[in-house]
Amino acid sequence: MTGFFKRLPEAVVRVGIVFLLFITTVSFARWMIPASLKNGREHRTATVKRETAKAIHYAGADACTECHKEINAVKTEGYHRNLSCETCHGAAKNHAEDPDVKAVTDKVREACTRCHMYDPSRPTGFPQINPVVHNPRKQCVECHKPHSPKPPHVPQECQACHGQIARTKEVSPHVDLPCTTCHTVDVQHKVSPREVRAQIPSDRSFCAKCHSIDSPVKETQKVDIKTHGEKYLCWQCHYPHEPELHSYGTKTLP
Repeated sequence: MTGFFKRLPEAVVRVGIVFLLFITTVSFARWMIPASLKNGREHRTATVKRETAKAIHYAGADACTECHKEINAVKTEGYHRNLSCETCHGAAKNHAEDPDVKAVTDKVREACTRCHMYDPSRPTGFPQINPVVHNPRKQCVECHKPHSPKPPHVPQECQACHGQIARTKEVSPHVDLPCTTCHTVDVQHKVSPREVRAQIPSDRSFCAKCHSIDSPVKETQKVDIKTHGEKYLCWQCHYPHEPELHSYGTKTLP
């Protein structure tokens, strides 16, 4: 047998040694791993047992509804309808079992700004504020009812909700155009911006009123609307709040 190994190429011997070491390591690792991690059924059973052994802190929305039916009726019709009660009031299992244990009522501004402080990553129309300048001396609950948080007055300016768009528009050639020049805005958009959307123009002729070669509007770039961009809508190539312009004036583009 020793002579057999001596006749083998050195490279083959090395590969064999590495292979044996690998098999030995894997076998040892499998031996060390608990059975609950190697067997799927045992793993699930152990996980369920571990989780059910943990102390329960949350009561769940159904427990809150049993005693607070009137508040729940208001909440289900408001903007916080998909928000769990314990998101704002904290873990309430002890309160549900014994009403004398008071639930947390977090009325400080920081509780609301966790969701409503301005963050550009949040969807357009989501109510956001700058807490430094937005009624800095007041708690949010002085003006907004938490279970139905409609503002006492709807925003009068578009930038109240569309701050990022407003800042972009300020450095564009459209800076002097009111938003309603291009957008048809239902009054309910100010109350329910994510349910009632502002409308945008649906055809090329809208932009042509200012930018076609026969437009009476001065100081705008002009194009031949029949050939420029062909079948595409203008805003498929040009971002309306900061339209791409090579120069100002009445230059006619090809």
